[in-house]
Formats: sequence, structure tokens, C-alpha cells
Amino acid sequence: MNFFFASPAALALLLTSPGATAADQPRPNLPAVKAPSFRADTLSILKFGAVSDGLTKSPAIQQAIDAAAKAGGGVVLVPRGHWLTAPIELRSNVNLHLATGAFVQFSNQRADYHLIKTSWEGVDAVRNQAQIYGKDLTNFAITGRGVFDGDGGTWRIVKKSKLTESQWKRLVESGGVTNEKKDTWYPSASSLKGAAIPEAFYLKPGKEVKDYEDIKDFLRPDMLVLERCKQLMLEGVTFQNSPAWSLHPIMSEDITVRGVTVLNPEYGQNTDAIDLESCKNGLVEGCTFDVGDDGICIKSGRDEQGRKRGMPTENFIIRDTKVYHAHGGFVIGSEMSGGARNIYAYNLTFMGTDVGLRFKAARGRGGVVENIFINNVNMKNIVAQAVIFDLYYMAKDPVALVGESAAPPVIKAEPVNEGTPQFRHIDIRNITCDGADVGIMLRGLPEMPLRDIVIENAVLQSDKGLVCIEAENIRLKNVTLLSKNTMPVMEVQNSKDITLDGIKYAPGATLLMRVTGDRAKNVKLANTDTKAAKKDLEFGDKVSKKTVTISKL
Repeated sequence: MNFFFASPAALALLLTSPGATAADQPRPNLPAVKAPSFRADTLSILKFGAVSDGLTKSPAIQQAIDAAAKAGGGVVLVPRGHWLTAPIELRSNVNLHLATGAFVQFSNQRADYHLIKTSWEGVDAVRNQAQIYGKDLTNFAITGRGVFDGDGGTWRIVKKSKLTESQWKRLVESGGVTNEKKDTWYPSASSLKGAAIPEAFYLKPGKEVKDYEDIKDFLRPDMLVLERCKQLMLEGVTFQNSPAWSLHPIMSEDITVRGVTVLNPEYGQNTDAIDLESCKNGLVEGCTFDVGDDGICIKSGRDEQGRKRGMPTENFIIRDTKVYHAHGGFVIGSEMSGGARNIYAYNLTFMGTDVGLRFKAARGRGGVVENIFINNVNMKNIVAQAVIFDLYYMAKDPVALVGESAAPPVIKAEPVNEGTPQFRHIDIRNITCDGADVGIMLRGLPEMPLRDIVIENAVLQSDKGLVCIEAENIRLKNVTLLSKNTMPVMEVQNSKDITLDGIKYAPGATLLMRVTGDRAKNVKLANTDTKAAKKDLEFGDKVSKKTVTISKL
């Protein structure tokens, strides 16, 4: 069997981080990612009558793709210029190449799009077909240095609170409609009608695609969807202004995404950069993402449908990538019902994201997320948590709204069943964060704690330090929690077998650690200067002082 290893340069970076040694670094040992290859034959879209004026909508790109495929494959060249097109479909054995300066603009005429049965947010759905679509394809690519623009404003709903007063005024004057409260803008009455229907995009039993025509404008297309495809590559291209999710490979394998840029407005709802859903064997490297929803997102279906599909996202390396505005920098979930495993993420930078490393699920999801290795992550100006594991995700958004309590909800135990999610065997090393609300938040379920999580070599500057709820076998080593709110630096609730080794914090902290909950057990504090705090420990009701053992420096 062939194996794919990180490059020598990447491994050198892994092994030269502060505190890292060759012995304690997990190394990617995954199946080789099969790259596509193509005939040298090249077809220019100019041969098919394309006009570079940004005004003349032409089928030339699609015609060139079809002609190349019919001839056995090759390269379709989109030269420098401004090209207007309706949605396109990719073909096997074809490399769609955008030259430097090529700007492909997708039509803003909603009639150019048609509804299809598909999957979105992990369930069977009806949506407008993606602007770039491929299904059951093998050996294909999109390469070059050009730009795809999805004209997302044609489709997106916009909340008044997301814009300045002048921006809102211009938007309303541009057309469309607003709701009764005048606080949300919709591009059309059809869009407004769809928004009033709970989970309108679901393909409900007894319904057909044609039954959704009256809310068609609400069912935004993704920019790129690749369904059940193999041996594909996205390289060098910029994807911007997507109506919804930007890059969505689903149930596909042998995926290479290299040097890609995704740009969407910060207010753009559901404009994830890349969603790898139920995919197998891949590499994402050297990318830049700045979007209105999650940046790098791992998914595998939602609830019963996801469990029935039973296809985890597995065997991926994600490296050398920057994420600017996004809900989460690197995210697993919340639609992870098919599971996720064997994922290596390293050399990542997050700047201004709501959350840095985000693992989320909820009761009803089911699925197992395991064997996740994260190394060398630098974060700055994180709005909420630098690191969060949350199995109670649907209970509270990580970014509290104005006037909303930030206190965690009270969680009651429920029976374990196939809908109980599990996160375990996760290793995070060598991370920094300059500015966050919470450094580390771990929140499992009373019936299914978070398990076997290691966080080692971290320096986190945040308002609050550690919050650990319903967790088991958690190990923090050489972690610096420079929290402004030192009452306490660390909160441990209903958790057991917790090891806090070599914890550093700002001198003069009011309280180092509070332990609460009648299920708290076996909390170890080692190699930590407890005397630097005004008070070292505080216990809740029914918590024995023997719950915590302190090993002196």
C-alpha cells in the first residue's frame, strides 16, 4: 500500500515548535491522494464564441467543456477577460483552467438556475443546482489564477444589524422586499416566503422537486458542489461572493485543494469556505479563507440520514492555511453523524474568527469523531473561544447576543442511544491565541463525556481561562492561561480524571481553580505554582477536598 506523508519541510516545522520532540509528534500515515492527470490538448472558449465584455452571456464555457470531454479530455482555457455565464457542469478528464486575469461572472438571472434534489446541511434537500456542479466524475480539475464570482447578492438574505445605516439604505433602495419588522432584507417575495417555512429546503416525504418552485429564490445555490466524485483538484483559483456554501465536495475521494482563495462578505449567511462532507483521502494546503460562516469545515451528514449514510470524513491533511473572518477557523460538525477520523491539521492561522478550533455536535446527531491531530495553530482577535468542544451545541451560540447570559446551561442526563455523539482521542499541541473570550471550553454530556483530549504547549490570552464540563481523561500540559477574569482561572464541573500539568497564569489571580458538581472526581494539579494566586482552590457543594490532589513543584 502507498502512504502519504507530510513533506520534509512540514515535518521539520512540526518537530521544531517549542516543547515538541520527535517522539511525541503524531505523523500522518495515510493512503496516497491520487492526483488527476490530463491530455495536453487545449481548447479555448474563444473557439466557441465567448465575448469578453462582462455583458454577453454565453454558453461557450460549457460548450468547450463538453467538447473536450467528447474528445477524450484535455484542458479548457478561459483566457484573460470578463466572462458572463450561466451555471456550468464539469466533466471527467477535463481541466478547466482560468488564466491570470480571467474573471468568470455567474449570471444574476435566477431563471438561469434550476432546482434539483441534493443534500445540504447533511440532509436530503431541494436547492438550486450549484453554479459549478459535478456528479459521478473521475479525474478532473479547476486550476489557474483566475476568479469565479457568484454574484451572491442576487440570492442572499441580509439582516439590518449586519450593515451600517448607509449600507442598509442602499440595499433596500436596490429592490427586493423587507419583512414586517423591517429588519431583514430579501431579494424577492419568493425568498421571503421560503424564509417563513421552517426548514424549507428539506425534501419532505411525498414531495417532489417541482413542489418547491414557489420558494425557488429562497433555495440558494452553492458555488461549487462535487458529488460522488474521484480524483479531483482545485488549485490556485479564487472563488468569491458565493450565494451559500462555497466549496462542497460530498461523498467524494482523492481530493486536492491547493492554493485556493475563498472570499465572501462577513455578513453573508451560510457562506462556508470549504465543507468536506463524507469525503475520503485528501489534502488541503496553502489556502486563504475570509467568509461569513465556517472556514475549514468537516461534516458527514445529519442525524438519522447521516448515520444511515455511514460515511465518515477521513484521511485528510490540512495545512499551511489562513482563515480570517469566519464563524470557526477549523471546525468539525455539527453535522457529523457519519463520524470523522484520521485528520491531521497543522500550520494554521486564524485572525478575527468567532471561534478558533471548534468541535460541535448535539444530541440526536450520533457519530464518532476520533483520531484528530492538530499542531501549530496561531490565533488573534478571536471573538468567543480559542478552543471549544461542545456536545450541547444547539443549546447556546458560542457568541452571546447583547443582553444574553453567557452562563452555560444546566444539562440533565438522558439515555445513551444511537443519537448520542462522541468526541474522543483528540491531540492539540503548540497553539497560541492573542485575544479571546474563553481560552478553552470543554462541554460534554452527562451521559457521554468528552474523552481522551490532550492540549499541550499552549499560550492563550483571553478574558476567561478554562471551562471544563462533563469531561473525562483530559490532559493539559504546559498551558499558559493569561485570563483577565481570574475568578477562577480554571472551572471544572462534573468531570473526572483531569490532569492539569505545568499550568501558568497571571500572578495575583483571585482564584486558581473551582471544582463543582457531585460527579467531579480525580482532578490532578501538578507542576503548578498555586501560591501565585490569592486562593488556590474552591469547592462546590458535595465536592470533597480529596477530589483534587496537588503535586508540588
